Amino acid sequence: MNKPLEKPDRFEVNNWTLKRIKELAAINYGRASSDIKVKKGRNPIIGTGGIIGYSGDYVYDNESIIIGRKGTIDEPFYASDRFWAIDTTFYMTSFICSVKWLYYYLSYEVNLNRYNEATGVPSLNRVTLENIFINTPPLLEQEKIANILNTVNNTIEKTEALIEKYQKVKEGMMQDLFTRGIGEDGKLRLPYHEAPELYKETELGMLPKEWGVVTMAEFASDEKNAIVDGPFGSNLKIEHYKNEGVPVIQSGFVTSNYFSAKKYHYVSKEKYMKEIRSQVSPGDIVMAKIGAQCGKCAKLPENHEVGILAGNSLKISVGENNLSDYLEALLHYYYTTGRIAEITSTTAQPAVSLSKLKKMLICRPTKKEQAKIVSSFGVLSGYIFTEEKYLSILHDLKQALMQDLLTGKVRVPA
Repeated sequence: MNKPLEKPDRFEVNNWTLKRIKELAAINYGRASSDIKVKKGRNPIIGTGGIIGYSGDYVYDNESIIIGRKGTIDEPFYASDRFWAIDTTFYMTSFICSVKWLYYYLSYEVNLNRYNEATGVPSLNRVTLENIFINTPPLLEQEKIANILNTVNNTIEKTEALIEKYQKVKEGMMQDLFTRGIGEDGKLRLPYHEAPELYKETELGMLPKEWGVVTMAEFASDEKNAIVDGPFGSNLKIEHYKNEGVPVIQSGFVTSNYFSAKKYHYVSKEKYMKEIRSQVSPGDIVMAKIGAQCGKCAKLPENHEVGILAGNSLKISVGENNLSDYLEALLHYYYTTGRIAEITSTTAQPAVSLSKLKKMLICRPTKKEQAKIVSSFGVLSGYIFTEEKYLSILHDLKQALMQDLLTGKVRVPA
């Protein structure tokens, strides 16, 4: 079914012209890729979800925008050079506008899903795509808008690369720290193959002789409900939320592996007391219990007020002979190595099993050595935290700039 091609809501911008896509570029059908995919190709093969391989051949050798024809139709892809676009995509050529500006415009200002013409797999018709209206500034203004957004994008990419570099270094350190630990001399113990006398066989493999292997329940506090999840769904719903009171700690606050809450919901003191079982205190480890990122966790900051868990989260209160920071780091390590996945069920949607979490075996150095381990990658963790915060600011900045510049709300001097 063809969708009506309406003019955009915001099109009365001084010196901007309302044009259809076909007035700015030619739209071409992609081509089958079955015979051109090779291991050593340099040209990306682009499908509806992005790059799916590489080829020695190409369909176009210049800047372009690739849009899904079937499947994912709402994620335009920018290609800077030679590429092969597969037969479930369209690709653009013969531009009479800034390619990068049009890419940003299509990505932010045009909801391509509105033009879906299928009831099953999303589908986009070329004639429909050609006739979508575009608010078009003068070419010089297009280029300046694109340059501003490119600058932010480049900074985002560099920041992401730096975070990835730090993460890889940290992962390597964690592998050593959680299998070898730190000796009395303040250095990593020699590996097992060099000093087998320093190690013992355990349920978790070879570990330092001074370490123990305990269940999560044994590592946790002796207090009741030391490992507990949020209230059952019907016991804590939106209707219970207030504008002030006791904060509700959501799983989304910890899925970046550090605690970050931009906005809270609250419950009354009375509701909190009814659900006191699910109390969470500063220093507790909060873990996402349900969803695609279940198992990710972070410590509730020491200066945070007492809260109540949401139904999609759980918490671990750590015993006085152990350190929360150590457990947080260990759980991050176990998440990356797949151990958390072993206690996750995937029946309806992924969810951490509370009973399996309590029985999960973990390595326990002395409290003194736990502190040394945490200190060893503390600086690196700080770098990652700082860069991830900066990355979040950059994404917010990009969103704000796109909203202002691509709509003409803020004009760039030509």
